[in-house]
Amino acid sequence: MAETPGRWETREETVAYSCPGFDVITQSVRLPDGTETDFDYLSEPPSVAVLPFTPDDAVVTTEEWRQAVERWVRGIPVGGVEPADTDLSVAARRELAEETGYEAETVEHLRTVEPANGLADSLLHLFVARGCRPAGDQRLDRDETIRVRERPYEALKRAVLDGEIRDGRPVLAVSYYELAGVAD
Repeated sequence: MAETPGRWETREETVAYSCPGFDVITQSVRLPDGTETDFDYLSEPPSVAVLPFTPDDAVVTTEEWRQAVERWVRGIPVGGVEPADTDLSVAARRELAEETGYEAETVEHLRTVEPANGLADSLLHLFVARGCRPAGDQRLDRDETIRVRERPYEALKRAVLDGEIRDGRPVLAVSYYELAGVAD
């Protein structure tokens, strides 16, 4: 493989801190000018975010307590991809069911993004689910507090545009949904 100009050379890598959900990685790197330094980043498993529509085109939204910002955050179902997931749509369907109690008739991949690649190796797979109906109870993790509510899509879009929704995952899902022309 040919050397890429400007590429950093990773000399060594260690896990500086590990907890359920993510690791902090420290790398010893050599910069293109020969300088050696450390670089730290957050490493986490891939995740999915689901923009779920009911048969009458309302959106199933979540309101979740987020301790990092100490407030309720409005959004959409989001969760990690597990090693046993046979494909990403399995993870999307599972997270929709676990966080909302809804099941979808169809689930379609919308886009994959790297939402914070300056400080994390995160991959976020965005999905659109259609025909979502209540099918059971939520199955929340012990550290999740989530309320579920159906809203008109236009209200969700307006909340994104007005800055009421600041969580990047629903912002990205709505943005790609609109940009891809799926919303038409």
